Amino acid sequence: MANPDPLDDFIAASARTLGLPMKTHWLPAVRTNLDVTLKHAALVAEFELPDDAEPAPIFTA
Repeated sequence: MANPDPLDDFIAASARTLGLPMKTHWLPAVRTNLDVTLKHAALVAEFELPDDAEPAPIFTA
């Protein structure tokens, strides 16, 4: 028996919470997208900023 991906439970719970329909055949694509997003977030989170770093200015057009 294969171990289920832990993201599957998170995806199912999130879809239920948001009231989104979740078709079974969408699960692999949603899982892949979430996995990539979490990896990108981890890269941003591990980048340390100095205490005196200033926020970037806000540009508007």
